[in-house]
This record gives sequence, C-alpha cells and structure tokens, in this order.
Amino acid sequence: MLKGKNIVVGITGSIAAYKAAYLIRGLIKKGAEVQVVITPAGKEFITPITLSALTSKPVISEFFSGRDGTWNSHVDLGLWADLMLIAPATAATLGKMAHGIADNMLITTYLSMKAPVFIAPAMDLDMFKHPSTQQNLAILQGYGNHIIEPSEGELASHLVGKGRMEEPTVILEEIERFFEEKETLAKKKIIITAGPTYEKIDPVRFIGNYSSGKMGFALAEECANRGADIFLICGPVQRCTQHPNITRIDVESAQEMFEAASTHFLEADAAILCAAVADFTPTKIHTQKIKRKSDLLQVELTPTKDIAAHLGSLKKANQRLVGFALETTDEVANATKKLARKHLDFIVLNSLSDKGAGFQTDTNKISIIDQQQQLSFPLKSKKEVAKDIIHQLCTILP
Repeated sequence: MLKGKNIVVGITGSIAAYKAAYLIRGLIKKGAEVQVVITPAGKEFITPITLSALTSKPVISEFFSGRDGTWNSHVDLGLWADLMLIAPATAATLGKMAHGIADNMLITTYLSMKAPVFIAPAMDLDMFKHPSTQQNLAILQGYGNHIIEPSEGELASHLVGKGRMEEPTVILEEIERFFEEKETLAKKKIIITAGPTYEKIDPVRFIGNYSSGKMGFALAEECANRGADIFLICGPVQRCTQHPNITRIDVESAQEMFEAASTHFLEADAAILCAAVADFTPTKIHTQKIKRKSDLLQVELTPTKDIAAHLGSLKKANQRLVGFALETTDEVANATKKLARKHLDFIVLNSLSDKGAGFQTDTNKISIIDQQQQLSFPLKSKKEVAKDIIHQLCTILP
C-alpha cells in the first residue's frame, strides 16, 4: 500500500530519534519516497548524514539552504506529500503544532500540509501525563491529526511508564492500514470485461484473438479483495474466479458483451473495459459448416458496436470509466485519441512491442494516461499491475 507514496518524516529532539532510522528504512523498503524534515534539536540526536544516506535525499532543517538565495519551500512539501509523519514528536513540538508557533521548518511544513498527519509522541512519563501535553494532543486530534499513542516501558530517565515512542513496525502497520482503508471499494459496484470475443462464421469457425483474460481476472480479484461487488463479463476463457464478491457473466460475441455491459453499467460506480473485443463480425453467420469449393473464401465483415464509446455516452457524473488500448504503432498518440473520443477517465496502454506484455503472458507493462499525465510502470506480474490500476481508480472515485 505504500508503493509510490510520498511521505514527509519529521524528526524532533528526542532520544527516540534513533528509531526514525528504522522507520525510514521500513517505509522505503515498502516502496515509499521519503523526505526528512528535522528540527535543530533533532540533529543533536541523529545526524543528517545518516538520514540522507537512508533516503538518498538532502535532509531539510533550515528555511534557507545557503547564502546564495536558495530556500526550502514548506508549501511545496505540503503539496508533494501523501502523508506526514512526525516521529518522535516532543512535548515542545506538540505545543507549537497545537498553537501554530511556526519558528522552525518542521512546524511550517506541518502548517502547510494538505495530506493526513500522523504524530508519534515521545517523552518522559510525567511530561506525557501533564495536563498541557494532554490538552495539546486533544487539540491536534481535534484538527484531524492521527495520534499514535506511546507505549509503556523504561524511559530515558530510567523510570518506567507511558511515554516511549511506539515501535517502528507498529507505526508502519498503522500507516499501511490507513492507506488500505482509504482505498477501500466497499459498497462499490464495478463492471469488468475480460477475455476475447468469438465472432461466428459458421458452427465450427470464428474470428477471435489471443486474449487469455488473465488481466481482467486479476483486476476482478483485486477489486473484490477491496470490498467491491464485481460483475465480471467475460468472453470464452478457461479461467476460474476465486472471490465470492465476483458475479461471473459468460458471453461469447461482441454483441452479447455489449448488451451485458450496457445493462449492468446503469447501476455501476465504475466500469473497467479490459476485454479484447472484436472490432468486426461477419455480416452473415452460416448455419452449416462452409465446405471448401474453391481456393478463395470471402467473408464480409461489419463493425461491432463500440462498448467503450456507448458507455462513455451514458456515463453519469458519479461514474468512472476505464479503458484499455493494445497498440503496435504510435501507441501513446492512438491511446490518447481513444481516451478523448470515448469519454474515458483514464486509459491503460500496453504495447505488443514490449517483451512480456500483452496476450497470454503472466506479466504486463503498462502506462496509465489521463487528461493531465502519463504514468509509466515497469514490467510486473498482472496481479501487481492490477494493484496499480485499481490504486489509480481509487484516486478518482467519488
């Protein structure tokens, strides 16, 4: 859940600052990008060199980074971050945060933060129990901050009581749980199309493609695992669904898929059109097997109904529509045109020129394109690709 997340870690002047190193290491191992902001007192307990080595970023402590006019923007940090974590947070820092005393870079960053803020206090037991500290914590919680309660144990004073900063593993679990809850799809109804369509020529022959349905089924499982009710409309594939939240609707032709998608989209929160639907179908379906009468057989084709364009025309303000594009030339340009033409919220592009991507593989390499940006991802298992796509969907769902 932390992969690709931007996290600001604030460190203050506490003996527990050494735990921040383990915390940062854990965040980075889970895929997060970390920027450290440390108070002047914090540098007395852990060095910026250590923190910079862990994050591969310069540590921010002062407003001005030199005498050449450059400065650190707390506003930019507030816009960049997906989450801010202040660990350890001393009694002095809690008081400044509660009352807006912006006398250091960490407090100004906190006051500019648009993302959720988690606070892990660390201090001696009497400081933690003091009414002023408890009132400051109540104020901060009232502002919407998340307080990670300290644990009990031996403190720096060698007294035993409540005030130890919670262990990094527990803090990491809380942050992961927060992002999981944020990206839940509980009570959402999502349509997913998967697999190929078969367009009959006669009773034994058809026009089809190589789609295995693996990507669509991975998307269905990922959405179901997040609590959504899934209507999986799939063409002819030899695959099984696992999750009880998935209702499978088997179809064969593009027309059948069109009818099922149109019907179920009316009450859906989103649709992900992953199926490789045939663009053309035979004008005439022969009732008997066509016999070889000459060396040339001509089959006349007519366009199938465009499912994405039709659902795009029906889409309400509270609905989201995701399309797929498999291209062999001018990939980005063709996908971008499809995005606009079919009123998609974003489109997932994969190219047959990428080794390990496309039909029948267990891996995929995608780009996600919307009206503002293009996000490109490395080759991954289709299960991991599904997580990336559904994460993007969660960011745009009402």
